[in-house]
Amino acid sequence: MVIQNLSCIAIVKERKQSLSANIFQMNFLRVIFLLIIFLPFKIWPDQGLMIAVASNFSQTAEKLGDKFTLETQIPIIISSASTSNLYAQIINGAPYDIFLAADIERPKKLEENKYAVSGSRITYAVGALTLLSFDSSFKNNECIAAIKNGSYKKLAIANPEIAPYGLAAKEFLKNIGQWESIQNQIVLGENVSQTLLFAATRNATFALVSRSQATMKLPIQPTCIWDIPSNMHSEIKQQAILLSQSENSKLAQLFLNFLSGPEANSIIQDSGYSVIK
Repeated sequence: MVIQNLSCIAIVKERKQSLSANIFQMNFLRVIFLLIIFLPFKIWPDQGLMIAVASNFSQTAEKLGDKFTLETQIPIIISSASTSNLYAQIINGAPYDIFLAADIERPKKLEENKYAVSGSRITYAVGALTLLSFDSSFKNNECIAAIKNGSYKKLAIANPEIAPYGLAAKEFLKNIGQWESIQNQIVLGENVSQTLLFAATRNATFALVSRSQATMKLPIQPTCIWDIPSNMHSEIKQQAILLSQSENSKLAQLFLNFLSGPEANSIIQDSGYSVIK
């Protein structure tokens, strides 16, 4: 009789343990289900959103990324280079989710050739071209006077063949009648970041860069800054687009929506760009 009672007790305990395990599993699955429903944007790939950013916009993109991550907890990883180099990386399979170019041409080509999602292209900023120098021999309006008469050693510009700001610089120099005569004085950078570095390290007397770079905090400050009138070169519209190969398209679209919003517009304008509203 005692043995039978002990067997019954053992069976009851086993059933209780099995029931507890089932209840725990059900509760665990319920929690996961609720998390998926109510926190859909907390589920992201370990590496975060991969964004290819034109060099001129890299610091502004970092600020935007920080703000976006703060609001959504979605990490952002930025890779910066010239627009042309990033375009080449994308068509060769680089695993980016979004492309922030410094022009319209490359995002449009990506869209036309199915490398990007049709209809996702937006103009996120309009850039401005600025002349600057770190040479104490030139101050205020002396910059533009020297450029117009060619009285300097070297002028750094981004390569017009691969960088939109380099193309704008070439157009400006043509408009003031200097392009042909200063070929031996031009130093070409792969992008506007390298172009700025040439001037900051005194390997060039002047540099034509984006206004954003001219106004950002630097270890040393320019001695003169002169904004090039917008009618002296083609408008620098910068476009972003969602890439077809993205495995995180919903999250990427969320970032593009943020990029068009008032908070992002304020950051972009504070960085020296205009926005189209």
